[in-house]
Amino acid sequence: MISITDLHINLGEFALRGVSLSVEDGDYLMVLGPTGAGKTILLETLAGIYTPKSGNILIGGKSILNIPPRKRNIGMVYQDYMLFPHLSVDKNIRFGLKANKVDKEKADEKIKSLVELLNISHLMHRRPGTLSGGEQQRVAIARALIVEPRVLLLDEPLSALDAKTRATLREELRRIHDITGTTMIHVTHSFDEAFLLGNRMAIMDHGEIIQEGEISEVFRKPNCKFVADFVGTTNIFYGESLVRNGLSFIKIDGTEIVSGIPAEGHVYATVRPEAILLSLHPIESSARNAFKGKVSRILDEGSIIKVEINAGIPMIAAITRRSLEDMEIFPGKELFMTFKATDVHVFKV
Repeated sequence: MISITDLHINLGEFALRGVSLSVEDGDYLMVLGPTGAGKTILLETLAGIYTPKSGNILIGGKSILNIPPRKRNIGMVYQDYMLFPHLSVDKNIRFGLKANKVDKEKADEKIKSLVELLNISHLMHRRPGTLSGGEQQRVAIARALIVEPRVLLLDEPLSALDAKTRATLREELRRIHDITGTTMIHVTHSFDEAFLLGNRMAIMDHGEIIQEGEISEVFRKPNCKFVADFVGTTNIFYGESLVRNGLSFIKIDGTEIVSGIPAEGHVYATVRPEAILLSLHPIESSARNAFKGKVSRILDEGSIIKVEINAGIPMIAAITRRSLEDMEIFPGKELFMTFKATDVHVFKV
């Protein structure tokens, strides 16, 4: 287990401010945030490139702050590969084993298994400059994994690749994690990568961890306006909330939304578009929220259609193309919207 406690470091333009984070053994943690949020500094501080001003980093219950980078048993892969250009693929991968004085027979066995896993056994004689971007990144990952690190740090490893190669390597990273069980911390700007690879997520901004937890939980239940905006929450409403019988009744520009989360005062309320049920007629149900409105916009996003409806406040619902056609939805058409109080997430201002 990795335990980061109240980590502070100041590098002028970039800093970490009181970062605390726990990563369980075998986790695949995705770290997201805007440019300059401190994501790479966090990885490089873990790797030992920077020494924090205060705070602590424990791995397996022991502080690593006074351990030199090469003895931390932490691997790191950057987006620009950072391979040794004058060495063959074989020698690049073998480098860490040689530094750790692993005997040749054991090294050969480890390398054979890993390069087969990464589908690069046919590249062993070549030099990095003759490889494609995807091939170079596979070699970089192999070089990091060959020493069996306790933690593998990945700093936007797929961002420099074309879409097809990125998708392929993303699948390979997931497969490698499933097979090896290595704890991974992966910095990315891609929500697709986060959903497809990670089991947990941390959102950073201005050198701080703003929210962390299971990925679906962070997306469905942001803890502040910044996270809600960052993860692309569509329906965000600001209003005044009163609590009655354990429910929040939130006034938003004259419209009242009911939430199952009790919160008094000024709040933000969010509703995921897929939680809103559209119908041509009122639906009898136990759902606390039911509105009638007119379609103002139809947003075609391929397999999913988003329908914006003005019901005193604008709300966006997500439906299938089949539903759009079956209900013959067009701008100006009147529709009914229904969603449960449990689908309304609330957080304080």
